[in-house]
Amino acid sequence: MKFRQVTEENSLYDNLEQQPVRDLLRDINREDHRVADAVEACLPQVEAFVVRALPRIQQGGRLFYIGAGTSGRLGVLDASEIPPTFGMPEDTVIGLIAGGEKALRHAVEQAEDHPEEGWKDVLAYRPTEKDCLIGISASGTTPYVLGAIAGARKHGLLTAGICSNPDSPLSEAADISIEIVVGPEFITGSSRMKSGTGQKMILNMISTVLMIKLGKIQGNSMVNMRLSNRKLMERGIRILQDKAGLTHDEARLLLQEYKNVSAVLERIKEMKQSPSKNKVS
Repeated sequence: MKFRQVTEENSLYDNLEQQPVRDLLRDINREDHRVADAVEACLPQVEAFVVRALPRIQQGGRLFYIGAGTSGRLGVLDASEIPPTFGMPEDTVIGLIAGGEKALRHAVEQAEDHPEEGWKDVLAYRPTEKDCLIGISASGTTPYVLGAIAGARKHGLLTAGICSNPDSPLSEAADISIEIVVGPEFITGSSRMKSGTGQKMILNMISTVLMIKLGKIQGNSMVNMRLSNRKLMERGIRILQDKAGLTHDEARLLLQEYKNVSAVLERIKEMKQSPSKNKVS
């Protein structure tokens, strides 16, 4: 199938090596402004995926991201931030990249060229019909991603494709097509730039909204975050000071005992419902 490969179109800029640093930065920034507009244009498709994915995740399903190169790394990045930010199990959101762990730091040549490897990598996690899979590919033609999408649809998973070319093979293969058409890259074909920025924005949206709807946020606060360092402990203390009116020392002691902002708030709620008990313990 022939389609317009916007990601390979010639840059609007030329003779880059002759340009002053200020002009290069200005022009990259000018192009980056186009990304938010492209993301806005595909919000209905992002919404459609989240609405369909939410009940699956609520029933114990998982969300897989799969990609190669920059696209794969961005998926792994977003997935890795879910447990510490929202207190979710490590296997709720899973990022897979062509070439495996090594490919996170080093290019693994031709790893993305084998469609059977994509679904094979998903199969290692014993997927079920409750699961969802998002294929990420700027070109929309990556065999590794297309193979994973084909296998996932065959076995009843909800699928979506994030790409930067309209009417790509990935859009055709997935249940839901999310096309961020950001235009030619500043450096011709360098999809780590605008395409990658758009992919990260959309992955952030999807995972964040799912976590909010799963009850992992209270008000606007990360009440289920893991208190794994001093900065996060202080953030937890501030949340308790704001939401429960505790002093700094009271909040710190309770967090040391209950290990979690949400658990402390729940305990305080229980105590208020039991007037005979006059202190949190």
